[in-house]
Amino acid sequence: MSFSFKVEAKDGNARAGELKTSSSTIKTPVFMPVGTLGSIKAIDTEDIKNELKSDIILGNTYHLYLRPKQEVLKSVGGLGKFMNYDGSILTDSGGFQAFSLSSKMKKLEDGISFKSHIDGSLHHFTPTKVLDIQYDINSDIMMVLDDLIALPASDKQIKESIERTYKWAKESIIYHKQNKEKHPKNNIFAIIQGGVNPKYREISAKGLCELDFDGFAIGGLSVGEPNNQMYDTVELTTNFMPQDKARYLMGVGTPQDLLENIERGVDMFDCVMPSRNARNGTIFTSKGRLNIKSSRYKLDESPIDENCKCLTCRKYSKAYMSHLFRAKELTYFRLATIHNLFYYKDLMEQTREAILENRFRQFKKDTFLGWGF
Repeated sequence: MSFSFKVEAKDGNARAGELKTSSSTIKTPVFMPVGTLGSIKAIDTEDIKNELKSDIILGNTYHLYLRPKQEVLKSVGGLGKFMNYDGSILTDSGGFQAFSLSSKMKKLEDGISFKSHIDGSLHHFTPTKVLDIQYDINSDIMMVLDDLIALPASDKQIKESIERTYKWAKESIIYHKQNKEKHPKNNIFAIIQGGVNPKYREISAKGLCELDFDGFAIGGLSVGEPNNQMYDTVELTTNFMPQDKARYLMGVGTPQDLLENIERGVDMFDCVMPSRNARNGTIFTSKGRLNIKSSRYKLDESPIDENCKCLTCRKYSKAYMSHLFRAKELTYFRLATIHNLFYYKDLMEQTREAILENRFRQFKKDTFLGWGF
């Protein structure tokens, strides 16, 4: 069996677990660095393996389908071999990207049609097409095609969205079961939708969780709604999700968001925030965010975070990092990205330890105090 998940400990609703794929064993809660195009921006696979020691990363079906193209990834044996990464890979279905990047996206009953943001060429994604692409990417965890809608949305729009999401999920699980023998490595997660409407979240969660997926994701959040609304929606949704399967909150978020949603029963996260913010000069630390652009760091010889053991904090000062950023040196992007992603990974490891030792709430309180909350 190429996939398993077990909850090893609970502290309130917070869970410490173990997720196994044929590629790696992943301790949860886990933050997955985003490698949209088969690369985490500014760092290479050796950094992922040796500096971050990430057991799982995320790629994106939409982007990889357009570049380097599905046939390239199939011919080389999948994304892992292509980028020389031997850990697990989760791929998003690409529905969100088609939705957000293409002004010419059109939803149809059998899928979505869209124009490439690269060259304007026309493409059509169906639930089965999206799985075929992910089989060729050879990801360990494949997300099904879902119907994402912008918020705020009317009841009618949300109802249509969850109905289409369920229909496409059912098509996906049937197709995947038919192909499982040919693709034993690949596993499949469904995506719960419903906006921030409790009624439709419950309907979507209950319907999808009756289907035999390997895990379940909460989608359609962190799209501009207030944080408390997101937290309330997650808390409601996890009540209807199986205890014995992994729970993944898509596209979230800040360190605060991670701890708040772990408290509500989430196991897995991804977001471009740590790597994107690093490139823009915002560094996450145990004392809160730090803006490396500030002139106050020009002569500061202390590390970015004295509590951090990443390569950047072990070797370099704030003054040096500030200089690199101001000089637009490419080395800055690598060192800042390593730090931010290491910080997120370390935060998840500390959180896991706190859950195992039944002290999560105190850990969360102390961490928030460190950030100045």
